[in-house]
Amino acid sequence: MTHQPTPEITLEQIVPLANEILAEVEKAVIGKHETLKKMLAALLSSGGHILLEDNPGLAKTLIANSFATVLGLSFKRIQFTPDLLPGDITGGYVFDNNTNQFSLRKGPIFTQILLADEINRASPKTQSALLEAMQEYQVSLEGETKRLPVPFIVIATQNPIESEGTFPLPEAQLDRFLIKLSIGYPRPDEEQEMLHRRRERKQDSFHLEPKIHPDTFVQMQQVIENVFIEPDLERYIVNLVGQTRLHRQVVIGASPRGSLALLKISRAWAAIHGRSYVIPDDIKTLAPIILCHRIILEPSLWGSRNAELTIMDEILNTVPVPVLKTSA
Repeated sequence: MTHQPTPEITLEQIVPLANEILAEVEKAVIGKHETLKKMLAALLSSGGHILLEDNPGLAKTLIANSFATVLGLSFKRIQFTPDLLPGDITGGYVFDNNTNQFSLRKGPIFTQILLADEINRASPKTQSALLEAMQEYQVSLEGETKRLPVPFIVIATQNPIESEGTFPLPEAQLDRFLIKLSIGYPRPDEEQEMLHRRRERKQDSFHLEPKIHPDTFVQMQQVIENVFIEPDLERYIVNLVGQTRLHRQVVIGASPRGSLALLKISRAWAAIHGRSYVIPDDIKTLAPIILCHRIILEPSLWGSRNAELTIMDEILNTVPVPVLKTSA
């Protein structure tokens, strides 16, 4: 049953709403609770664009579509290909013979959740059509600025095992993704449960119900802005990001946008765990998915799998964790 828009969402309501959202999404996606929870935390953060990088067939598209349905948000999908043009994403002005005027034909970017499927298959020129939208939530067409719907979230997918016919995302665009996640293969019992559900369902498609109203989702985002974080933890974030710039195997470290991303998602993570304040473990849990895609390693490590994760583990084990004062 869909929740009607409520006059005001409180921090205490975040947990039951988040649990209801996740339970509905997990009707379609089996065995990925922690990954889905991180995605929900990103979606609830301001600028929560998500990059999913993993092998084919691991439900990346299904997850994006499921979240859009359950959150009650409009959803459009673009299949990125080498011949895709920027205008295919943004739309443009076309001449209307009936009115003898140019009218705007909006592209698929004018939606609340946009799935950019296999984003690295399009040329850099086409990829750049998303840059303004992801940062400023607007599109410039023929000298006019058009605002995008609220919320506007990009969920992009890419395949890490193919390099032929692909164009690596430029650093400026990678930096605009709040998190980068891998889905991973299911365990044998989870994969068998997937087969069982398909047999019982007797069809490929899923029927998911919207669990909240779009206005409620926006209010949830606003309430999370009230989650408290100690100044010592803000300094801890700064120190972690600073270490990515000083590490001997990192050529270019994370930008201040990485610090802001870690702040925002840590507060969302705390809220969906029933806390009105951030703790150090929130930051340590989320730092890898926030910072790994924002660093450029030295050339000798470019072919190494999981080199970024190894470096992040080293940084997390090196930077002192602040001890928070407890109230009497």
